[in-house]
Amino acid sequence: MAAIEIKKDIYWVGAVDWNIRDFHGYSTEKGTSYNAYLIKDEKIALFDTVKKEVKGDLIHHLHQVLGDPSKIDYIIVNHVEMDHSGSLPELIDLIKPEKIFCSPMGKKALIEHFHREDWPFEVVATGDSISLGKKTVQFLETKMLHWPDSMFSYIPEDKLLISSDAFGHHWATSERFDDEVDPHDLMVHAAKYYANILMIFSPIVQKLLAQVKEMGLEIEMIAPDHGVIWRTSPQAIIEAYDRWSRGETKNKAVIIYDTMWHSTEKMAKSVMNSLLQAGITNVKMLHVRKNHRSDIITEVLDARAIFLGSPTLNNNIMPAMADIITYMKGLRPKDKIGAAFGSFGWSGEAVKHLTGHMTDMGFEIVGEGVKIKNVPSHDTLKACSELGSAVAAAMKK
Repeated sequence: MAAIEIKKDIYWVGAVDWNIRDFHGYSTEKGTSYNAYLIKDEKIALFDTVKKEVKGDLIHHLHQVLGDPSKIDYIIVNHVEMDHSGSLPELIDLIKPEKIFCSPMGKKALIEHFHREDWPFEVVATGDSISLGKKTVQFLETKMLHWPDSMFSYIPEDKLLISSDAFGHHWATSERFDDEVDPHDLMVHAAKYYANILMIFSPIVQKLLAQVKEMGLEIEMIAPDHGVIWRTSPQAIIEAYDRWSRGETKNKAVIIYDTMWHSTEKMAKSVMNSLLQAGITNVKMLHVRKNHRSDIITEVLDARAIFLGSPTLNNNIMPAMADIITYMKGLRPKDKIGAAFGSFGWSGEAVKHLTGHMTDMGFEIVGEGVKIKNVPSHDTLKACSELGSAVAAAMKK
C-alpha cells in the first residue's frame, strides 16, 4: 500500500490488516484497516496512529509523504483504544512532537495506558480549534462513541470530518474510497460495525447527530479510523446512523436457536413456515453454533421480531444460546417483539429462561412460549405454527 492524498495536502497514511479474523469477539473475516491521517501545512499534524503490530506501515507512509517523519509538529489523538494508539510511544520517540492534542478523558486514558505524564499534552474540548496555517482543526468531543475519550476533528476549509471510530467498518481493501467498492457490501460492513459496536450507544448517536446539525458542519468527506473513506456518499452513512440509532426496523423476523437432536430445529422450521404463510417474507433462521455472534447481531439490528429457541440442558439453556444472549443484552437492542420455544426431555425450563432474558431486554413478549417434549409430531408442531402466526400479527400492528 502507498500513502494516498485524500484532499489537498491531506493524506491517508494508515495500515491495512488483511489477516485479522477476530476483534475482541467480533468476527472480521474480511480484515480491517487502521486509518491515520496527515495534514501538511505550516504545522504538520498526524491524526491517530495504528496498531502496534503494523507501525512499520505507518512509518513507511510518513517517509513517503514527508521524507523525514520528525517534521511532524503535532499528534492529534482522537481515540486512545490500542488499535489507534498502540504505536504511539514509538511514534513520539521518533517524531518528538511539540504537542499531543487530546480530549480531557483522552489525556487521562493515555496516561493510564502508557504511564507517561511527561508527554507534551494539550487538552482540547468541544468548540476548541487550532490553526495549522491555511487549515484549521475544530474539535468535537464524542464521549462514549465509543470510549469516554473519543472525539472528532473537523477541517472546515476542506469540509472534512475525521470521525474516529464513528462511521467506520472492518474491511481490508486495496481501495481507499466508498465509490471504489461495491455499495451494497459497504453498507453491509457498516451495519455490522454499528450493530456490534455502537448499538448500545444509540441514544448518544442521536444526540451527536443533532449536535452536528446544530453546529452547521458542512461535510463533504468523512474519514473514519476503520474502512474506506466516504468521499461520494457521506450523507448515506449519516442517514443510516440516524435510522439505526432510532431503532428503525424492517418487517423482518430472526429465529435464533440451538438444537441437540434436531427437535428444536424442527420447531424453528415450523415457526419460520408459519411466518412465511402469514406474509412475513423476510425471515432469517440462525443456528448459534453455525453463525458467528457478530453476524447474528447484525441481523437483529433492523429486525422487528426475535425468536429464541433452545433445548433444556441441566435445567437451563444451551451454552451457545447463553453466549449470544449475554452478547445481545450488552448491546441493548430496542423495539423488538420476542417469543421463545424449545424441546425438552424431562424438565423443560429453557423456554422460561429465554422468555425471562427477553423480558429483561424490554422485548414485547408474545405468548407464553412453546415447549415440546422429546421429538415433535405434526400435531405438536401446530403450537409452533400458532406462535409464528401470533408474532406475525403483532408485527403488522
